Amino acid sequence: MFPSGWPGRGLLLLRLLAGVLLIHDAVTQLLRQSQWHSVARPSITASAGMLLLVGLWTPAAGVLAVIAELWTAATSSDNLQNCFILAALGAALAMLGPGVLSVDARLFGRKRIEIPDR
Repeated sequence: MFPSGWPGRGLLLLRLLAGVLLIHDAVTQLLRQSQWHSVARPSITASAGMLLLVGLWTPAAGVLAVIAELWTAATSSDNLQNCFILAALGAALAMLGPGVLSVDARLFGRKRIEIPDR
C-alpha cells in the first residue's frame, strides 16, 4: 500500500524511527563485541534499519527486523523492552507497507491499467 497525505507521513515517521533505532542498536552491539564471529545479528539489524530508512523492500526489511530483534531478545537478557518494541514496529511496517514517500512507491507504486475498447 502506498497511502499519501497524513497516513503516508505517519508511515514515513514509523519507518524513520524504526530505521534509526535499529541502526543505533546494531552499532552499539558491534562496538561492545570483541569477537568478529558474532557480527551476523548486528549486520542483519543494520541492514534492516537501512532498508527501512529509505523504504526499499519494506515488507522484507520489516520481517528482518522482527527476526533480528527476537533473536536478540532470545540470546540477551538486557533491554528486552526495546527488542519487543522494535520487533512490533518491524511487524507493523511489514504489514502496512512503506507509504508514498519511499523508494518502493517510486519503483512499484500505483499503476494505471487501461483496457482498450473493442
